[in-house]
Amino acid sequence: MNKIEIRKNEHVKIALEENVVAGQNYWDYIKLVHNALPEINKEDVDYSTVFLGKKLGAPIIIAGMTGGYNEARKINENLASAAEKFQLGMGVGSQRSALEKKSLEKTYSVIKKYDIPFRIANIGASQLVEWGYEKSLENANRIIEMIDADAIAICLNFLQEAIQLEGEAHSRGCYEIIKKLADDLDKPVIVKETGAGISGEVARRLAKTNIACIDVGGLGGTSFAAIEHYRAKKRGDELHARGGKTFWDWGIPTPISITETGIATKWRIPIIATGGIRNGLDVAKAIAIGADVAGIARVLLKPAVKSKKAVEEELEAIIKELRAAMFLVGAENIEKLMEAEIELWI
Repeated sequence: MNKIEIRKNEHVKIALEENVVAGQNYWDYIKLVHNALPEINKEDVDYSTVFLGKKLGAPIIIAGMTGGYNEARKINENLASAAEKFQLGMGVGSQRSALEKKSLEKTYSVIKKYDIPFRIANIGASQLVEWGYEKSLENANRIIEMIDADAIAICLNFLQEAIQLEGEAHSRGCYEIIKKLADDLDKPVIVKETGAGISGEVARRLAKTNIACIDVGGLGGTSFAAIEHYRAKKRGDELHARGGKTFWDWGIPTPISITETGIATKWRIPIIATGGIRNGLDVAKAIAIGADVAGIARVLLKPAVKSKKAVEEELEAIIKELRAAMFLVGAENIEKLMEAEIELWI
C-alpha cells in the first residue's frame, strides 16, 4: 500500500474501533411537535422525493465514506446494494487515490454494478488548489466517469487537513476554481463540508456561483479531528494528537448550519443535511428545519463492513422510523414534512 491507501485504511479502522463522535449531537435539541390527530394512515405516508432531478425512494443520501484501498471495495459494494434496494442516493470517498493508482479504481467503480438513482463523485478542495484549474477540470471529469456519477462533491475538508500530520491545508484560490468548475462541468457541483459546517457567509458566497447544492456537513457526527487525534496517538506523535483533541468539537452544529445556509441563500439552493444523522427521526427533523435530503454515514459503516444484508437491515429501520415520524406529525408526504412544527429544547 502507498501512503494514501494506508491513511484511508486507518481512517476506517479508527472510525470502527474508537469513539470519534462529537461531544454533543445537536439533533437532540430539535423536537418535532406531536400531532395527536394526524388524520392520515401510516401506510399512506409517501416519503419519496425528487432531488436534483432524480427520484429517490426516501430523502436519504448514503454519504461518501471510503474507497482507495482494497478492503474499501467490499464496503462500497455493500452500501451500493442497499442504495439500489431502497433507491437512495450514494456518494463515495475521495477518489484522489484512484487518479494516482489506476488499480484502485475498482474500489469506487464497483458501485456502477448497481441501479443507484443518484451517484456522487468526490474530490477534496485542497487537491483542486494543488492542481490548478485545468488539471482540476480534467480530473473532475475522470472521477465522474469512474463511477458514472450524476454529480460531483467538492469537499471542504480543511479542518482535517489542518490537523493531519500529512495535511495539505491549501485554500488560496479554491473559491474561484469551484466557481469555474460549476460553470464548465456537465454534471452538478455539490459543495460539501466534512464535519465543521457551512456558515451563512460562506453559503452566501457560494450562492453567487452556479453550484447545484450545499451539503452542510456540520458538527455533531464523526469528528475528523478526533480521527486524526487517534492516528497521531498510535504513532506516538503527541504534537498532532494534541491538535486533534483541541479541535475535536470545532465547527458549526448541523441544525444551525442548515438554518444559516437556508437564510443566506433565501432557500434557493438545495441542502443536504449531513452531520450526526443517526436514525429516521433525525432525518425527519432535518427535513422539517429546511434540508432537502439527509446524508448518513457513521451508522452505516459498521453494517457495511459486515454484509449487504446488515446495511439493508439498518436502512430498513431508519426508513421505518422516518415513516413513523411523518405519521406522528401528520405529514403525508415530504412537502408536508417540510411544514411540520418544531420546537427547540435547550
